[in-house]
Order: sequence, then structure tokens, then C-alpha cells
Amino acid sequence: MLWGDHESMSLSGYDSLIASLIPGYTSLARLSVSLLAASPMAQARGASVLVAGCGSGAELLAARQLRPDWHLTALDPSQDMLAMARDKLQAPPGDQQAMGPIQWVQGTVEDLTGEPAFDGAMAVLVMQGLPDDGSKRRFLSSLCQSLRPGAQVVLVDQMLPERSSIEQQLITARQVFQRSEREGTLSDASKILGEVHPLSLSRLAGLLEVTGFSDPFPVFRALDYEGFLVQRLS
Repeated sequence: MLWGDHESMSLSGYDSLIASLIPGYTSLARLSVSLLAASPMAQARGASVLVAGCGSGAELLAARQLRPDWHLTALDPSQDMLAMARDKLQAPPGDQQAMGPIQWVQGTVEDLTGEPAFDGAMAVLVMQGLPDDGSKRRFLSSLCQSLRPGAQVVLVDQMLPERSSIEQQLITARQVFQRSEREGTLSDASKILGEVHPLSLSRLAGLLEVTGFSDPFPVFRALDYEGFLVQRLS
């Protein structure tokens, strides 16, 4: 996850704050892992799964609980976020023996090199932080190249509503939600969540097509936050 000002924040404080700003956030990690665990490739025992923009480790923790056999790669450009995720994933030494390994990587998807290695991936609240100036396309292209053909990805981001009759209502409802869930102003939320660059569904579908993915299949919606399941085409 790509967030704004998270330095000097405790793990519990960070998770609680993000949950108060993102509608449906407390279910996102478990939902994402459940979807991927049911996919044709990642359902195999010992599957290799990428968590792109792992943030404080919510998806990693859910994966450990639901699919401890997975071989996980935790990727994030922020050393602070990786440190938070490591703390969250601490387990008694005896428990580690039954779990697949976690590879911790500081960097971005574009930094990944080599042959396609992953049977599935999750990118939750990551792409929304990238401007649509070629950055989103590079992210998706690099993500696609890191996956084995047929592998699926769970994408969740803030989107631009396209149902014109209620578009502004959804946006306003999110603003009301963020105000009512915590003290402070919307500018405070922007500092924490970072700058957001939402896409329309049609634009997302176009980017997925040119980078080697299938059409997005909707799996989650909470106000203007939406989740999709996509697959790398052969």
C-alpha cells in the first residue's frame, strides 16, 4: 500500500487509522487472500504469491492464517512499512516450521527481474497512488511480466464512479465517512493516504488489455473503493 505520512506511528495506531478511513478495509485482506486461494494456480500447495505494496502486512497476515503453505514475497518501497509488516508477522519459532518462507524486498514491482515466478498476486490500495502518466501502465506491465501465464491478481483501489446519477453522492459519502470515523479534516486524510489518482473502470480495462491482462471481474465495492480479479493471459 502506498500511504503518505506514516513515520513514527505505532503498528496498532496505523492499522486503526487506516481502517477508519477506508470503508470495508477490515475485510479486504481476508477477502483478497480467499479469492486468490481459490484461483486455479494459487490454490496449489506451496504456491508462490506476490504481495505488491505490502504496507503494514494486512494481506501477509491473512495469508499466514488462511494459507500458511504459500511462499510469499512481501514487496514495498518503504522500509518503515516493511518493518511494520515484519513486526506483525512475528510468530513463535515453532510455528515457523509449518509455514512457507517470506521474502522481504524493498522496492517496486518495476524492480522485479527474471523469469515469471508468481502463481498469484495482490495489490491492495497500491495503483491508486500512481499517476496516470505512464506510471500505472508500467506498474501493470511489470506485474504481468512477474506472473506465470494464467496467474490471477486481486486489485483494489479507489475508483472514479461512472454511474453519473450517483457519482457525486458516492464521493460525498466517502468524505462524510472519513470525517465521521475520526476527528480531523479531509486534509488530514490526504496526508495519511497520500495523493490518490483514481481511474474509471473503462480506463482500467484499457490499461489491463494493453499490459496483458484479462478484463477486470468485480469482486468488491464499498462506496468508491472497488476490487477486481484479473488474470494474466497466455
